Amino acid sequence: MLIYQLFILGSLLVFLGIVLKNLGDLSRLPAAPDGEAFRPTVSVLVPARNEELNITECISSLLSQRYPDFEVIVLDDHSTDGTLSELRRFASMPQGARLRILEGSGLPAGWHGKAWACQQLGEAAKGELLLFTDADTRHHPEALPRAVEAIGQRNADMLSLTPAQEMASFWEKLIVPLVYHILFSYLPIAMVRQSASPAFCYAIGQFILFRREAYERIGGHRSVCNNIVEDVWLCKAVKRAGGTVAAFDGTDVVRCRMYRGFSELWRGFSKNLFAGLGNSIPGFLALMTLVALLYLLPYAELVCSSLAGDRSVAMFWLPAAQVAVALLIRIIIALKFRQPLWPALCHVLSQVILMLIAFNSFRLTVFGKGPEWKGRNYPLSGHA
Repeated sequence: MLIYQLFILGSLLVFLGIVLKNLGDLSRLPAAPDGEAFRPTVSVLVPARNEELNITECISSLLSQRYPDFEVIVLDDHSTDGTLSELRRFASMPQGARLRILEGSGLPAGWHGKAWACQQLGEAAKGELLLFTDADTRHHPEALPRAVEAIGQRNADMLSLTPAQEMASFWEKLIVPLVYHILFSYLPIAMVRQSASPAFCYAIGQFILFRREAYERIGGHRSVCNNIVEDVWLCKAVKRAGGTVAAFDGTDVVRCRMYRGFSELWRGFSKNLFAGLGNSIPGFLALMTLVALLYLLPYAELVCSSLAGDRSVAMFWLPAAQVAVALLIRIIIALKFRQPLWPALCHVLSQVILMLIAFNSFRLTVFGKGPEWKGRNYPLSGHA
């Protein structure tokens, strides 16, 4: 038992080391340059499906970019709410003169909705750089010039960044921070740029900037047409084609409210979680085992040892140290990415909910019609 407890504590310390290294390696975007600099034409591309609550604020922030040469194209992906009417109303205003609106064509067999929407946007774009961003994002006026400067300085083919995640409800604050906990605990960020291996991939679909030639080299979103978590697979495609990928901290220039309330959160993560594991049953089992061993069992051991009056090193103090290290990881990530601190202290509850979502994602994908999102099902076959 002592060797087992030391192994679990050692594993958590390794993850703590990865987090500290990652947060040191993840740079803020450079400042926007003055005067003549790397300023290619940029096409800002926004797929929108049932985004009536978000679209106006998102487009307003994009059109306010302090950049000399860009266009904003929004594709309405068969919305059943007021998204298209909101777009048309905005386009009729003076500030909407730079906005182009596309109405999406029917979804082909073998494609997922977002990938098809983005493919159509990419084909309509005129820019030398292509920025794909989500309709639930908000952008500081310096976001675009700083991102363009960053991709130029790194001479990268693809750039992605970590937006600040806005969270209003209890459940959002409890679960959404786990995205960054998983990402920065398990992925060595430095290897995304330094290694040519597609195993080291970083991408958050809320903000992905491409050089056009790199995007066309991989066949655009056609290369990820049946991948639900298309952002990570775009990164893999770029690296397989010999391209380079840059990762930055964008919390000071882009923010996003990923989900609104528990119902959206449950359905959204159920759509993405099993797919994010490559629809792999061994990967699913590995995640469930990892969460149980590292983040749940130490609490159970502490409760049992306390009730039994056992204050031994193996049964009390080592599990207590494991809990402390896990909480420290969550607190460090919360401070870095401007997240509230109290959810970090509820880490065990968030991990229980994560396991339930993972099981639901697995159940829907393997035994059901696939997870449902915005009126579409996403089965394992890849046909939405």
